[in-house]
Amino acid sequence: MRALAVAASLVAAFAWAQGPADVTAFSGSRAGGELPAGWRPQELPRAAPAIVELAEDAGATVLRVRSANAAGGAAYRLGESARPPRRMAWRWKVDRVVEGAEFGRKAGDDFAARVYVFFAVPVEDLPWRDRLKVKLARVLFGEELPTAGICYVWDNHRLAGTTAWSPYTNRIRMVVVESGSARAGQWVEEARDLEADFRAAFGGQWTKPMPPVTGIAAGNDTDQTGESAVAWFGDFRLWPSSP
Repeated sequence: MRALAVAASLVAAFAWAQGPADVTAFSGSRAGGELPAGWRPQELPRAAPAIVELAEDAGATVLRVRSANAAGGAAYRLGESARPPRRMAWRWKVDRVVEGAEFGRKAGDDFAARVYVFFAVPVEDLPWRDRLKVKLARVLFGEELPTAGICYVWDNHRLAGTTAWSPYTNRIRMVVVESGSARAGQWVEEARDLEADFRAAFGGQWTKPMPPVTGIAAGNDTDQTGESAVAWFGDFRLWPSSP
């Protein structure tokens, strides 16, 4: 049932009107105010919701997600673009890692911070078992589900660059970007080649041009371990090619 709960959370993140092609910046909003246009809270069924809010940090408004035996974040759906994004950059910060997390295992699937990127792989191009799963999920939830995704995580001890399939679905590839507590409390800048990461994850089953990026989500989760963690996220930037 947990796998269906994860699917439902993805449905919730994408069950609202399509936003513009560019990601609305947190820094243009007021701390303590509503999430900027296009952003919506993302909750996980059967888990307590994380506290998602805009906060001020070093003079800039950022997204802050606080989880205490909880899970959640904020999601943004991208509109159609003549030049689909191929690169993404953002900055993030955590107060601590989730000590009891176990990367790649359902019982320890918790992260101090995570960022999802969703791709629109046509259902008809999926392996037949995956086609059946997606079609069943769409019957159950009555919404369009993302058909492929990458989840960038801040893990507790796995080395950066470690990858694994989500313990709930083989349609989400997890990638460790930051690890450990050495940089906890510090802002860390990230930049990813989305096309390269997509090819590394799904290239064995997808040889066509890279599919459109349909959305992103940022947050954290501690519902498996019962711990607490706070994550901050700065503005997300997307480019069709190298920045």
